[in-house]
Amino acid sequence: MSASTTPPHGDTADREIVTTRVFDAPRELVFKVWTDPEHIARWWGPNGFTTTTQKMTVEPGGVWEFVMHGPDGTDYPNRIRFIEVVEPERLVYIHGGAENDPNEFHTRVTFEDLGGKTRLTMQAVFKTAAGRDYVVREYNAIEGGKQTLERLAQYLAEAA
Repeated sequence: MSASTTPPHGDTADREIVTTRVFDAPRELVFKVWTDPEHIARWWGPNGFTTTTQKMTVEPGGVWEFVMHGPDGTDYPNRIRFIEVVEPERLVYIHGGAENDPNEFHTRVTFEDLGGKTRLTMQAVFKTAAGRDYVVREYNAIEGGKQTLERLAQYLAEAA
């Protein structure tokens, strides 16, 4: 099943990107490959990207610092600060390019058990509609999110 982007809801409608996909893998495995640096390096990012993790501590207050390397050779530093970690149900974090990034956004990832399959929903909420529109326009964020989840599906199929 391919990833879908659903219409935003509530008072954050103009600031959200929501992407959902069902994986043919148990949620414990999907959660593990999302939170283990050895696994995530194999699938994170849109097509053509690679990821180098500098530090990853998946716990409330923990940080994941990494660089996404684009197919054109451009490096994109990223920093995630974990707010909530409930294994294997959800991750809540602030995602930005660097510490105190004015364009950082709040993300909630849920891992729903479907009896051997997992529905993953990734909800990114930006500070402003202009911030959301910027990442959609400049970084192709909606398509990039779909490609990232497709790469995760392929990795899970190989790992099974």
